[in-house]
Amino acid sequence: MSHSAPPGDGRGAGDDRYDNGRSGAGRFAPSPSGDLHLGNLRTAVVAWLFARSTGRRFLLRVEDLDRVRSGAEQSQLGDLAAIGLDWDGEVVHQSRRLRLYDAAVARLTRAGLTYECYCTRREIQEATSAPHAPAGAYPGTCRHLSADEREAKRAAGRPPAVRLRSGEPFYTIHDLLHGDFTGIVDDLVLRRNDGTPAYNLAVVVDDDAQGIDQVVRGDDLLTSAPRQAYLAALLGLSVPVYAHIPLALNADGKRLAKRDGAVTLADQAARGHTPADVLGTIAASLKLADPGEPVSLPLLLDRWNPKRFPHEPWIFRDDAAP
Repeated sequence: MSHSAPPGDGRGAGDDRYDNGRSGAGRFAPSPSGDLHLGNLRTAVVAWLFARSTGRRFLLRVEDLDRVRSGAEQSQLGDLAAIGLDWDGEVVHQSRRLRLYDAAVARLTRAGLTYECYCTRREIQEATSAPHAPAGAYPGTCRHLSADEREAKRAAGRPPAVRLRSGEPFYTIHDLLHGDFTGIVDDLVLRRNDGTPAYNLAVVVDDDAQGIDQVVRGDDLLTSAPRQAYLAALLGLSVPVYAHIPLALNADGKRLAKRDGAVTLADQAARGHTPADVLGTIAASLKLADPGEPVSLPLLLDRWNPKRFPHEPWIFRDDAAP
């Protein structure tokens, strides 16, 4: 599928500088809403291994457009360094890149590819639960509003979000672990009604601007990849290589959370386990080491083979920690 790119490049300077054109890069992009748990650290290790094993730079980006807990960023960066991860260049913050996102929305708007949406979350849920609505897709309620209808919505005091006017119901990406994957591409939100850039827009703009051509992250985001790849194509931006890895789950098969025991580096330290011990646990979960075997990141890099990467989730049990 080919799409013409809207005009303009929307590239800035400073922390929102455009530095593509260097060697490719992978990345880890946490949200500073709390401590990283072992599943997050495992994903960071895998992203580092994918990047370093292919000669790419490894970048860190703080996705701080939503919830930010005081001190969380410093704690997260400290934990990553404690297990031996290094990264290239300065840490980038999304909150300092707003003009890049605004420029991308403006480009799409000039190309006639956006519209205002006044739907509440409840209205969307009710509409998407209707028998004729595609599962998980926005039904296009506001897509065909007339100018008078839009004016009436504004007069009622309801601030609009900005949505993409998608021309494709589905889009296919290739994932290194999942193969070809086809997902829904609906009229996704580009800017929320409070003015905050939406996640799908921000990551697409950021990845291209930072020269990131390899995205390794949890497979809970696999369904977002077709939307993001389609949006990148519309903007004339590069689409990265994807690798969506299985999540860390608790003993009940649910996503790992704080209530599941000693799941953070601080929790593990309180039980007498060092960061090196935690790295060993992560390495064993990746089939790169035997349980209890001392390891280092250079050793794991030497053993790394993505073709032997485990395709099943990692079940973390607190009593199985080092």
